[in-house]
Amino acid sequence: MTDPAPAPAEDPQDAVQRVVKVRRDYNTWVARETIEDYALRFTPRSFRRWSELRVANTAFGVASFLVLEAVGATLLVSYGFSNAFWAILATGLIIFLAGLPVSIYAARYGVDMDLLTRGAGFGYIGSTLTSLIYASFTFIFFALEAAIMAYALDLAFDIPPAWGYLICAVVVIPLVTHGVTAISRLQTLTQPLWLMMLVVPYVFVFMERPDVLSGITGYPGERGGGGGFHLPAFGAALTVGIALITQMGEQADYLRFMPEKTPANTRRWWAGVLLGGPGWVV
Repeated sequence: MTDPAPAPAEDPQDAVQRVVKVRRDYNTWVARETIEDYALRFTPRSFRRWSELRVANTAFGVASFLVLEAVGATLLVSYGFSNAFWAILATGLIIFLAGLPVSIYAARYGVDMDLLTRGAGFGYIGSTLTSLIYASFTFIFFALEAAIMAYALDLAFDIPPAWGYLICAVVVIPLVTHGVTAISRLQTLTQPLWLMMLVVPYVFVFMERPDVLSGITGYPGERGGGGGFHLPAFGAALTVGIALITQMGEQADYLRFMPEKTPANTRRWWAGVLLGGPGWVV
């Protein structure tokens, strides 16, 4: 009995590639640069076409979140002026020094925190854990920011906080889906308004209460240890403030879009890295 003849080899040119709809939709989305921002990947040079000032302005926009004011006020009320002042100063110095190399490497090589931690020796599992820490920090801050905005809506428009939470959560979805392109445009449009709204409350307070700062330097706080410098209170305040160091993960996500450093843009490049990187803490 003879073996059956082998089937003729299929010509590669006759093979039909079957592309499912999900993959086709994904390829369409990533082809649109308004949606694709190379999350968790190397940012190619062709995509890093924005100016140094625009990237730095987008990265510096994180300083607009109201949690910063809330944290500073909480430290003042809890630990007194002296302890809060030195703790905030020490926190800023530590974050600046620790965030400087992160910012430089992210901007120079176009990589985010996930790839930076892999290159630093954490490996795949280690970089996943650090990304989880960074993501958890971001979720917590988003929740705090949404709570502040929800109560602002309640005070301004009498919207119940529950509905305010929903509004604040839903309104950011278009920005998230369209990545850094939409965020950059929003920052450019709203930066002047933010700067104005940042100054107006202080002007109003000083006009109504010119002597409001007269006794603040001696304010002892609820747990400040009597009004002067108290090491345990300083340490407790520093512990709260130093948690903000994880914000450098978000700064790296923006700085990876910085254009390449050349002899022609060296000064602008360094200014953009300092402003958009550790400069946010100033």
